[in-house]
Amino acid sequence: MMSLYCRTEFYIALENLQTRTERKSNPQYHQMTMSNSLIVSSSPAALRLHWDVFLSFRGEDTRHSFTKHLYDSLNKQDIRVFLDDSGMTQGDEIAPTLMEAIQDSASSIIILSPRYANSHWCLEELARICELRRLILPVFYQVDPSNVRRQKGPFEQDFESHSKRFGDDKVVKWRAAMNKVGGISGFVFDTR
Repeated sequence: MMSLYCRTEFYIALENLQTRTERKSNPQYHQMTMSNSLIVSSSPAALRLHWDVFLSFRGEDTRHSFTKHLYDSLNKQDIRVFLDDSGMTQGDEIAPTLMEAIQDSASSIIILSPRYANSHWCLEELARICELRRLILPVFYQVDPSNVRRQKGPFEQDFESHSKRFGDDKVVKWRAAMNKVGGISGFVFDTR
């Protein structure tokens, strides 16, 4: 569980995240704030994406612990969170549905755990999230941010295996995404 201080800081970051994404997703935001007399024909809600936050995580590492607590906390704050279990309908194809949810999310919280890079699905999500250039909030869960940036420590062997299985072209894209996210100031949780 997060300490009260960490939860407060996390919610402040999420409030900033919502405000910034509403500004970015609403091209008329600046016009609306510049003049009280300006009448906008479409409501801000109509211009918003379906999800406020997309959660990217390695299920085996955090689904029933950290991710569940985070999801529940965000829902209590009326933040629209996509979590694969609750955001998908039975019968949906997993890969296209996840990519659509990423596309339809204003921001992403990426929970980088020791086995995150072991999953090529997680790395595909991560690469897509980075391509969209939207707000990313990384959570370094039992991992060092510098190991994420450099794909060292728990990630080194996973990337070597992926290179053999998927080829260098795909892995270069995944490495670039890990490097980018590892360079973003986020939250470090080490419960070991």
